[in-house]
Amino acid sequence: MIAPHYPVVIVGAGPTGLTATTLLARFGVECLLLDRWDGVYPQPRAVHLDDEVYRILARLGLAEEFAEISRPSRGLRLVDRDMTILAEFRRDNARNLHGFPQANMFDQPELETLLRGRLRRHDRVSMCGNSEVTRVAHGRDHVRMHFTDRVTGERRAVRADYVLGCDGANSTVRTSIGSAMEDLGFEQRWLVVDIATDADLDQWEGVHQVCDPVRAATYMRIGDTRYRWEFRLRPGECAATYADLDALRPLITPWTANVADTDLELIRVADYTFRAQLADRWRDRRVFLLGDAAHLTPPFIGQGMGAGLRDASNLTWKLAGVLGGTLSESCLDTYQRERKSHAKSMIRLAVGIGRAMTEGGELGNVLRRRIAPMARWIPGLNAKVTDSATPPLRTSGFVETGLRRGLAGTLCPNPVVDVDGGRLDARAPGRFLVVSSTPPTPGQRYEIDRRGAVVVAAAPDSELGRWLARGHAVAAIVRPDRTVMRAGRSLSAVYTALPTFLPPTEFDESTCGAG
Repeated sequence: MIAPHYPVVIVGAGPTGLTATTLLARFGVECLLLDRWDGVYPQPRAVHLDDEVYRILARLGLAEEFAEISRPSRGLRLVDRDMTILAEFRRDNARNLHGFPQANMFDQPELETLLRGRLRRHDRVSMCGNSEVTRVAHGRDHVRMHFTDRVTGERRAVRADYVLGCDGANSTVRTSIGSAMEDLGFEQRWLVVDIATDADLDQWEGVHQVCDPVRAATYMRIGDTRYRWEFRLRPGECAATYADLDALRPLITPWTANVADTDLELIRVADYTFRAQLADRWRDRRVFLLGDAAHLTPPFIGQGMGAGLRDASNLTWKLAGVLGGTLSESCLDTYQRERKSHAKSMIRLAVGIGRAMTEGGELGNVLRRRIAPMARWIPGLNAKVTDSATPPLRTSGFVETGLRRGLAGTLCPNPVVDVDGGRLDARAPGRFLVVSSTPPTPGQRYEIDRRGAVVVAAAPDSELGRWLARGHAVAAIVRPDRTVMRAGRSLSAVYTALPTFLPPTEFDESTCGAG
């Protein structure tokens, strides 16, 4: 039964919309989730996420379940058109600063199934499939959402305090607020091929990148029996050109030469245009854009889907605070300020890497053959290539920087902090933390408690203590999304910046931060 009013209506039940809805539900916010499909869209799309995004899944309680459907990647291998290795960057899959492998391969429909299963545990969420949003109308203190049942044709409408447009690249919500996509100057057509086989391909387990402007390609294993290839299309080619294994054989033979066609199951062949685009506005009054509705990233660094989950993680706790009456509505302005610049940095990085690996003609091939093999002799380059860290967030009302940036705007680590193996993210989920290497005075502790935050002690020889020291800090305020709001050389210089933020007492802490 659909109610006439919801605090938040989310449009789009892909990974971004499902994550945003679940995070809001954990904060006690009643939501309606609308999607034009009745169930999980069955075709594979995204196949990679990093440890920072894995951490968001862990906050949803999905760390162990995601581990069962994902596969850590061993790094990146650059090869030329003859499959000669130009350079290899190996990744240590030991759990790192965030508690999870730095690169993880998976099948998006399986992830969406997990996300839907987790969402169904929350009784504050209503989900309505086969729903096509037809109109988004702004009122003085609400948004009116009009949608149509795609099966029965029934027209319906609900009121919402806020609307999150997570409805993809062709976003109806984006159109409704008059936001336009800015072209960042990249467009390439690629063929995406997904194959299943029980045969052993006997290939190195990392990502293979064929650096060739004539036929750039990517190969990766995404599961026990699942493999993904991507090939840059030439003029006049499309998915129909490679509709069966006979047509695909010349492309995939470098990896499947010893496997018979009868042992290969072709799951999908599709052509995509990889673009780099960014919405000029991410908010209009009570309507917000997230995920592909706000940004499109070429896949060369595997950050497209992850960017949407970062959007959800950034915005939802702020919305919960506003709806709960402890944060001012003006704090919602920090969403676009923080996330738009971060997304733009990641898009530009993806474009730069894509061009370096796929363009330049024969001169580019010559340069890659000469330069890439020298990479292993450059100190620290392997760590830089395989490092999953992303840029700090821009200064805002929730990211306070001084003369030197320090830790503000970065993600804090997620080390083991309890004797039972519990990590930091499981300590007071949904709350602000004050991480400090010096104990608070009784007065400081009273004020920190009054504002709803929790003190986390960071001994000098602990991972948190060393992290503070590297950032030239003694204490740091860590937000509910585990971004550092402020850091300083004394607790007294830090704790007074804490906002009052009181999540509901029934906040769901089950399995949060496990890993």
